[in-house]
Amino acid sequence: MRKKTIILGVAGTALALQPALNRWCRNWGAEENEIEGPMPGDGLIPEPGVTTTRAVSIDAPASAVWPWLVQMGSGRGGAYTYDWIENLFGLDMHSADEILPAFQNLKVDDVLPLGPSGPPMRVAVLEPERALVFRSEDGNWVWSFLLREKDGVTRLISRNRIDVCGAAKVFYDVVMTPASLFMESRMLHGIRDRAELKHR
Repeated sequence: MRKKTIILGVAGTALALQPALNRWCRNWGAEENEIEGPMPGDGLIPEPGVTTTRAVSIDAPASAVWPWLVQMGSGRGGAYTYDWIENLFGLDMHSADEILPAFQNLKVDDVLPLGPSGPPMRVAVLEPERALVFRSEDGNWVWSFLLREKDGVTRLISRNRIDVCGAAKVFYDVVMTPASLFMESRMLHGIRDRAELKHR
């Protein structure tokens, strides 16, 4: 009886904490004004089923961060996250530790490669050293980056808006949101570390 009570207590606590944990996973590193504020590309999916807004501070100007963003992609600069995990899914990611001149001329409508089987992402918005937005060709996913610089420190804000509902939304909330935080926090730190190192 005692064991059953403990199990029920743990399960009840987990359920009670789940909304708070989910919010933390969705908004890791972001300040309230960044979570609630608009981002370039929001209008491409006006009412998403899932939204994540994550951010990191970088001790470097936006001009030092931007080159790392525009060269992302498989066969390009990679994703600055756990390459070995990405490559388990056949994404062919190899994160660069240098700025690659060949991939600095990104333009609107260019494709961000996410491996041979990944969803094709096209550049929807590009404002140099400020905003970069990708949209999946099926229109169900928008991934936006915003750079806000103040006193030589840049906030790098990443937002995902995904058009899902029903059981798919539950799956995203329970499984994909924590998993994406694991990968995206590493990506944001990867960009931060590279930009700060090269800016010194």
